[in-house]
Amino acid sequence: MWEYTDKVQQHFIQPQNVGEVNNPSGTGDVGSLACGDALKLTIKVDEKDIIVDAKFKTFGCASAIASSSVLTELIKGMPIDEAAKITNEDIAEALGGLPKEKMHCSVMGREALEAAIADYRGVILPMAQGEVICECFGVTDLDVIRAIQESGLRSVEEITNFTKAGGGCGKCEDRLRVLLQQTVEGLSEKSTPVKEQRMTTLQKIKKIEQVLEREIRPTLKKDGGDIELVDVDGDFVTVSLRGACAGCHSSRTTLKEYVEKKLREQVVDSLIVEEEK
Repeated sequence: MWEYTDKVQQHFIQPQNVGEVNNPSGTGDVGSLACGDALKLTIKVDEKDIIVDAKFKTFGCASAIASSSVLTELIKGMPIDEAAKITNEDIAEALGGLPKEKMHCSVMGREALEAAIADYRGVILPMAQGEVICECFGVTDLDVIRAIQESGLRSVEEITNFTKAGGGCGKCEDRLRVLLQQTVEGLSEKSTPVKEQRMTTLQKIKKIEQVLEREIRPTLKKDGGDIELVDVDGDFVTVSLRGACAGCHSSRTTLKEYVEKKLREQVVDSLIVEEEK
């Protein structure tokens, strides 16, 4: 069961600005009823480019309703240029936080705002020109890449939390994994100073093995578990959990919150650890 903040509950029980603005200056329609989440945001902009009114209609969960409600409160009275800078993190923060599994609701709010502003300005959003890779939820490759870059996503599970991609039939998971690897590697190349001596693959593997042997494996063995290194491909580390860790309901947490964290701290801070399928 997810834990919602008082602010989320408040905006869910008593949502603000429900409905449609008469003769709107801009309209943003995102999601679809078939996908389970849909949001229509309408805004009214005056001659000074100030958003004087904003209303929404949404079909979705408590987080979707709360995110839409607080978004309208945020942008009313705001210059259109300032509203264009609002991120999904701003929406989540205004609610006092959202469960990680519900971050896609704040993303949907941001996307609806961008679509409404684009409609007002008479321009086409770049995101609309992407290739759909998740047919279940209509998510494009550009949507996924943007989420990875802006929110520092480092697993397919996190991509699903933020975009819903991969949350349906699962056929796009391999494509999502490739996009994740390509995007993260691109970010690493951009952030690496020209004069910095990069670690070779052999050096990286050796260091990973040292950390596994020195710190991670002894800790897991105390609880009857174990871990083996399977492969290292760039920043992607594939491991196999053994013993009590294999199939444990907490194995995902162990993998991301302990193993990955330790390797990032002591080897390379961009490493992504996945379990062998």
